[in-house]
Amino acid sequence: MPRPRLFTTLALTAVLALTGCAPTASDDDGDTKVDASAKARDWAERQLKSLSLEEKVGQMFTHYAYGQTADTTESADVKRNQKLHGVDNAKQLIEKYHLGGIIYFGWSNNLANPGQVAGLSNGMQKTAMSQGGEIPLLVSTDQETGTVVRLGPPATEWPGNMALGAGRDRGDARDTAAIAGVELRAVGINQNFAPSGDVNVNPQNPVIGVRSYSSDPKLVAKFTGEQVKGYQGRHGTSATVKHFPGHGDTHEDSHTDLPRIEHTKEQWKKLDAPPFKAAIKSGVDTVMSAHIQFPALDASEKPATLSKPILTGLLREELGFDGVIVTDSLGMQGVRELYTDAEIPVMAIKAGVDQLLMPADLKVAYEAVLAAVKSGEITEKRIDKSVKRLLTLKYLRGVVKNPYVDPDKVDDTVGTEDHLATAQAITDKTTTLVKNDGDALPLSKDTGKVFVAGDGANTTSILAKQIGKLGPATEALNTGADPNAATISGAVEKAKQADVAVVATNTVRAHPAQADLVKALRDSGTKVVVVGVKEPYDINRFPEVDSYVASYGYNTPVLTAVAKVLFGEVDPRGKLPVTIPKADDPDATLYEFGHGLSYE
Repeated sequence: MPRPRLFTTLALTAVLALTGCAPTASDDDGDTKVDASAKARDWAERQLKSLSLEEKVGQMFTHYAYGQTADTTESADVKRNQKLHGVDNAKQLIEKYHLGGIIYFGWSNNLANPGQVAGLSNGMQKTAMSQGGEIPLLVSTDQETGTVVRLGPPATEWPGNMALGAGRDRGDARDTAAIAGVELRAVGINQNFAPSGDVNVNPQNPVIGVRSYSSDPKLVAKFTGEQVKGYQGRHGTSATVKHFPGHGDTHEDSHTDLPRIEHTKEQWKKLDAPPFKAAIKSGVDTVMSAHIQFPALDASEKPATLSKPILTGLLREELGFDGVIVTDSLGMQGVRELYTDAEIPVMAIKAGVDQLLMPADLKVAYEAVLAAVKSGEITEKRIDKSVKRLLTLKYLRGVVKNPYVDPDKVDDTVGTEDHLATAQAITDKTTTLVKNDGDALPLSKDTGKVFVAGDGANTTSILAKQIGKLGPATEALNTGADPNAATISGAVEKAKQADVAVVATNTVRAHPAQADLVKALRDSGTKVVVVGVKEPYDINRFPEVDSYVASYGYNTPVLTAVAKVLFGEVDPRGKLPVTIPKADDPDATLYEFGHGLSYE
C-alpha cells in the first residue's frame, strides 16, 4: 500500500501566505519551465547590461557581517566589522562591494530568533534593492540538518543525513528537506548550502562523518537527489550539493589542512560521482567545490576549487552541469595553503567558479579580481557568464519577484506543531540498535533510577529529561569529551547509586578517554547502555559492551527517539548505513552495512 505522507499541505499554505512566492522553474510542467527560463535569461541579460564592472565583480562575492540588523550600531558588532571589512555593518558592506550574497552564522550574531532573522534579511534586501540595478541578494546559510545547523530552535530540528540513511526512507529525506527549506525561506534565507553528497567510506574522516548519508554511493545518490527536490520545491530554497568532486575519503579536515584523495578516475566514477549526477538530474541550482587535491582528476594537484580540469572539464563538460558553482569558504586553510589571498579568487574564476564564498580578506580578493579583468588575465565576458548564472538563479527561485518576507508571519511557518510532529515521526525511524546481548534492552519502565553520563551538557541533560518522561528518576553528568581520572571516578560513584547507567559517547576515536569511562562504568556493577550520539563507529573501541545504540546525532528529536527505543516505546528500525570496522584491524568488519536489531 502507498506510504502515508507525513508532510501536510499546512506548511506550504503557510509559506504561500508568508512569502507570496511565484512558482519556480522546477515546480511546473515542461512548457512553463522553458518559459520561466527564457524570462530569467532575458531579465539577467537586461540587468547585466546596466551593471558596471565593479558591480559585476561584486555580484560574484558572498560574505558575512556581524550584527542582528543590516544597519547595526551595536558597538561590539561595529568593532568586529571594522576589523574585518573596514565598515560598520552589513549595509555599508553591501554598498561598498556591491555584494551579490550574504551568509548567516550564529557566531556572527546573525541568528537570535526567526523573527529577527526575517527582519535582518529584509534589511539586507532593502540595501541591495536600493542600488542602481535593484538586484536582490542570495542570502545563504549551512542548514544541513542534524549536527550542522545555523537556524536552531524554535526552528524545527531534524535528524541528520546519516540518520536518514539509517532510516532508509527516501520520502522522509525529501520531506525533511522540504520543510527545512520552507522554514529557511520564511526568514528570508533563499540559498542553502546543503545537501552533502559526500560518500563517507572512511571511518576516520574528521570533517564529513554523519554529514554523509552512507558509505554506499547508490544510497547517497538516491537521498541526495530526493533532498535537492525537497529543498527546491515550491516556496523552498535553492539547494547546493557539496563537496565536489567528493570529500568522503579524506583523513584531514580542509578547514585546517589540504586533504588528498588517491582514488583513480574509475573509482571516482563509481564511488564519488553518483550523488553529484543525481543532484544534477534533480535540477540542483548550485554545486560547491571542495578544497581537496585529487591527482587522478588533475595532475597539477591544485585544490579542486582552483582546478579547471575538475570544475570545467569534469563538472561542466563531462557531467553537463550549467548552474552556479560556488566555492567552499575561501578562508579555509585547505585552499590557502599553497596560494595567496589575491591569487585564490582569480584562479577560482579561471577554473570555472561563479560564486566566491567568504575570502579571508574581501578587499584583497575583490581588488584582485578587478585588476585581473583590467589587465586582461580574465575577460569581462568571463565575468558576465558567471554573473548571468547568478542572476538567473535569483530570478528562477522567485527572489527577484519577492525579495522580502513578513516577520510578523514567521511563526505561522517556523517550528509549527505540524513540523515538529513530522520531524519526530521521521526521527523515530532512524535509531539503530547495534548490539543487545542478553536482551539488555528494552529497559523496564519500572526502573528506579537512570544515571546519564557522557559528552555534552546539552546531550546528557536532554537525554535524561526524555528518559525521565518515561518514568524513571534520572541524574545527568556531563563528563566531557576527554574525561580525566577524577571525572571518571565521580561518574562511577553516581552509577553505583543507579539501576542503569546510560553513556553518551561522541567520536571516541579522537577522544579515547571516553572508552575508559565506558569500561569503568561496566566494572561498577551497574547495568550499562552505550549510545553513540554521533558516529556509529564508537562501539569498536569497546566491543564487549552488552548494548549499543547508534543515534547519529544529539538534538532533541534524536535523543527523544533514543529514549523511546531504550524503553521500548518504539521499535528500533534503523539499519547501519555504513560498515563498522574493528578498531585494531580496519580491514576486518565488526558490524556489516545494513545491520540493525529489532525487538519484534
